[in-house]
Amino acid sequence: MTAAANLVLVLNVGSSSLKAALIGPDRPWQGQHNLAGAPIEAALEQWLAPQLQPWWPRIQLAGHRVVHGGARFTAPTRIQPALLQELEGLVPLAPLHNGPALAAIRWLLVTRPELPQWACFDTAFHASLPPEAYTYALPRAWRAQGLRRFGFHGLNHQHVAETAADRWRATGRSGLPRLISCHLGAGCSLAAIREGRSIDTTMGFTPLEGLVMASRSGSVDPGLLLELLRQGLSPDQLHQSLSHESGLRGLSGLSGDWQELRRAAAAGHGDAQLALAVFLHRLRAGIGAMAASLGGVDQIALSGGIGAHDPQLLEELRVALQWLGPCELLQVAADEEGMVARQCLRASAS
Repeated sequence: MTAAANLVLVLNVGSSSLKAALIGPDRPWQGQHNLAGAPIEAALEQWLAPQLQPWWPRIQLAGHRVVHGGARFTAPTRIQPALLQELEGLVPLAPLHNGPALAAIRWLLVTRPELPQWACFDTAFHASLPPEAYTYALPRAWRAQGLRRFGFHGLNHQHVAETAADRWRATGRSGLPRLISCHLGAGCSLAAIREGRSIDTTMGFTPLEGLVMASRSGSVDPGLLLELLRQGLSPDQLHQSLSHESGLRGLSGLSGDWQELRRAAAAGHGDAQLALAVFLHRLRAGIGAMAASLGGVDQIALSGGIGAHDPQLLEELRVALQWLGPCELLQVAADEEGMVARQCLRASAS
């Protein structure tokens, strides 16, 4: 196949947006569509299909970002009709993301049945976690149900790891760095990466665990949650509050938008100042924990909408983390779509 035909269609479907890109030797088209108020199927038919019409002759395969692969899917996986039922079984683990991703897969199976499709899982990069890192201290019967830490943001953590390693080698250094990858955006997680493999991470069974996020709480004492249930909150109410009304939004009472909170804090808004302080406290503590898992740090890479674009945060961490010793801090733009394309091409060539 010629280079001109070597394009990968990448679909990255979230809870509120559909991102799509055509990736090859160049990236001739990419776009994003807001899903608020409209079903995913309408966006695929009315927005995506017309955009792709001129490109079909050049599209070699399609790759999908699927957030949760459970314990079963730990590598890019070729989509076959028989596989759809297994993927359907994972929807309850990440309903806001896996369900829409599965709808996009089914749409392509009908629209272009001859097109090879691959699923790339956000949890897969963390399949290398050792048992002591992924095991919760729960009764055996609960653990037997598959209740364990999975970790998320794996596609971007892997992209960060590969980019950071390239920069490391470009300076003439050998081997691979001990890296803490910091994905900081609407969702936030850390990954401790040794020899290019994830050995610890902050998110767990779901993307609620770990750092403070835009509207997600991060880690909370389970006893506090039990108390709220005793007070009469339903599980659905608890989920709504922890996922959509907490984090920076809940702390500030203002917004979950990082830049808006930066401006409000600078203008003297006390709750915005508290939100930023709590976020940074938990971030520093998480980085310290990842450093302990690694036994030292060579690089800390900030990525995501916050991490890659806030030079003030980079300098704050540079000062706060001097106790770690010599350590390179860098910013890496997120590129989940590019990572999906690379994974699909590697898997299809093997």
